[in-house]
Amino acid sequence: MTSQEIAAIYQIRRLGKGETISFFDCGDEDLNDFILNESVKYQQARLAVTCVIEYKDSDRVAGFFSLANDRVSISDFESKTEFNRFRKKRFVNEKRLKSYPAAKICRLGIDSSAKGQSLGTFILDFIKSYFIVDNKTGCRFLTVDAYVDAVPFYIKNNFLPLSSDADTSQTQLMFFDLEEIEE
Repeated sequence: MTSQEIAAIYQIRRLGKGETISFFDCGDEDLNDFILNESVKYQQARLAVTCVIEYKDSDRVAGFFSLANDRVSISDFESKTEFNRFRKKRFVNEKRLKSYPAAKICRLGIDSSAKGQSLGTFILDFIKSYFIVDNKTGCRFLTVDAYVDAVPFYIKNNFLPLSSDADTSQTQLMFFDLEEIEE
């Protein structure tokens, strides 16, 4: 589906305070548990904000994502030299900081009934534009600890691995540089 077709059928909205989702199944127990049981706790503790993508003509959830503050820092790299290469490539005047502001995509799930409709890409495009339009937070990067199986999806959406090795928890730390978006 195109972005226009998706926007005609679905809407994205932030979950309300204390609002719970009664049904969601993306085929991944961890993601299902988060949206069904944990997202309210994360929101109440101000650790993450969760948004849903739902059908406009019903309150049925087709997908969700959760965002939190993050940073890209020297500790994310295998060596100081690797971090310096990363920094020099992206900052004209080489802003010499030890970390740079980012937003983390903590969770992203698409209900099994809505898979194959490009909703994941639609959500990533929404998140990217959210931080570009009116520069709400001074955020430079998006990060994600992508499940190894999801790495090709994030690569297709122009995310890059932050380091060369996947960590031991079966995830790969990836980033997207918001400077890549034409305003």
